[in-house]
Amino acid sequence: MSKTLVILGSTGSIGEQALDVARKNGYCVKAIAASKSIDKLEKQAREFSVEAVAVFDETCAKELAERLADTDTKVLSGVDGVCEVASLKADIVLNAIVGIAGLKPMFAAMNAKNDVALANKETLVTAGELVNAKAKEMGIKIIPVDSEHSAIFQSLQGAPKGSLKKVILTASGGPFYGKTYDELENVTVAEALNHPNWSMGSKITIDSATLMNKGLEVIEAVHLFGISANDIEVLVHRQSILHSAVELCDGAVIGQMGTPDMRLPIEYAITYPERGDICCDRLSLSEVGTLTFAKPDTKTFKCLKLCIDAINAGGLKPAAANGANEEAVALFLAGKIKFLDIPRLVEMAISAQPDVKEYDLEDVFVADKNARELVRNQVG
Repeated sequence: MSKTLVILGSTGSIGEQALDVARKNGYCVKAIAASKSIDKLEKQAREFSVEAVAVFDETCAKELAERLADTDTKVLSGVDGVCEVASLKADIVLNAIVGIAGLKPMFAAMNAKNDVALANKETLVTAGELVNAKAKEMGIKIIPVDSEHSAIFQSLQGAPKGSLKKVILTASGGPFYGKTYDELENVTVAEALNHPNWSMGSKITIDSATLMNKGLEVIEAVHLFGISANDIEVLVHRQSILHSAVELCDGAVIGQMGTPDMRLPIEYAITYPERGDICCDRLSLSEVGTLTFAKPDTKTFKCLKLCIDAINAGGLKPAAANGANEEAVALFLAGKIKFLDIPRLVEMAISAQPDVKEYDLEDVFVADKNARELVRNQVG
């Protein structure tokens, strides 16, 4: 099938896998965007003959423009440039930008009436109500790319409206599953980045180690599927084969299984409601043998419960939690704080964020900024 794509975050793990899907299926990649990895951007722009490429970093954008001077590719810069790329008419815009940086481009894509394949969970975590309202206003679809939310989305196909009883959100447990709180006191960055099942970017890998990623996914699921956090059960599933499931009103449990390969949910988001050709290894249940499930240890991995508390409180507390976590993870990766400082700082930011009932997009960015400043001020 013919598809025209815009890929935001094309040099990251999800973006590169999306380009692999496009390459194998012959999809047209109209435009790409990334932060500053201009070596990769140049290679991608030339291979796919993109119409435009945007770079958040303006200095890098100037260098890339010089490199691509012999092509017809337009080089744009800064947040405005990325938003312009997101506004180009396409069958679908894949938003795989990491963090809250993906929020403005998300609105740009929706304002252009582009359907969005969403791999940037922070968009819904920080501004889910605003995003859903805009999507409804513009009449566009938001199709989840996260493996868990894609699994839920796939499992709901054909289910009657109103039949969803519960979401079962699976978690790998990360590299520290089974460890006690005291054992996590002095873990290293290298240990935290050693994920047992998935190959991902550094930020999301640390989030998996703290279970913050699963907390963010609970918030995302609330906004994607119109349920409360109380209707979501998180289970640790070490094999990462059942990517998530739903329980329907009659007690039936329907889930989606597959190998731990992000190309499957990426392709499904692009081809929905159709299905494309096989893009990853097929699953052999006989080779897997055993699937296990366990309740998460929220006393040791506090970030999960912190996120649940934040979405239950509502308002801008999820935005504060996300901003604090992004800043704390960056500090941990830089060796400036310890692993267990991450949940401590997230909790401080949630507590410091005042309760609000109504807010706009600018308020989201203010809450994010305040949470980051609080975290930085705790570091000597």
